Amino acid sequence: MSKILDEVLTANHAYAADFGDKGKLPMPPGRHFAILTCMDARLDPAKYAGLAEGDAHVIRNAGGRASDDAIRSLVISYKLLGTREWFVIHHTDCGMETFTDEVMRKLLRGSLKTASVDASGWHDPGGGGGSREGEHISWLTIANLEQSVVDDVERIRNHPLVPRDIPIYGYVYDVRTGMLNEVPAASEAGRVR
Repeated sequence: MSKILDEVLTANHAYAADFGDKGKLPMPPGRHFAILTCMDARLDPAKYAGLAEGDAHVIRNAGGRASDDAIRSLVISYKLLGTREWFVIHHTDCGMETFTDEVMRKLLRGSLKTASVDASGWHDPGGGGGSREGEHISWLTIANLEQSVVDDVERIRNHPLVPRDIPIYGYVYDVRTGMLNEVPAASEAGRVR
C-alpha cells in the first residue's frame, strides 16, 4: 500500500468513526448556493466561505473555469437541487496563468510525463509516449485574472439553460491574505436581469 493511500484510509476511518448525524443530511444544499472555484490545493472553500457539510455545492476544476462540465453541474445544482445563488471564484497565483494552450499541447506531444517549470518556462522531460490528443482540448488558460472571472460569469449568465433570476457573483481569492475580493464587472454581468 502506498503511503498516501494509507494516510487517506486512516483519515477516513477516523472521520467515519465520528460521522454522527451527517448521514441524515438532505441532498439539496441547505444554504441554497453553489461555488465554482479552482482545484488548487491552497483553496479551502469550506473555510473561506464558512461552509459545513450540507451547506453548498462546490464545483472545482483547473482555474475554476466555466467549462461545459462546470455549467452542467451548475444547471443540475439549481434545476434539481434548488440552489438560488452562484459564485465564480478564481484566485491569485493560479497555475493556469503560467502557460497557454499551445504550451500545454506541445508538452503533451512530447510525453505524458510530469513537466517541470523554471524561470524560462515549462519543459518536457522527454521520454516519448506523447499524444496529439491535447490539440483537441481548450485548456481554458488565464491571460488576465480579473477578465477571466468576467468572461466566466458572462458565459454562465448567457447560457440558454441558466435562468435570469439567479445572481452570479464574481470574486478573486487572494492566496496571500485569504480574502475574497469582488470583481465588480463580473458581479455586474451576473446580476439578476
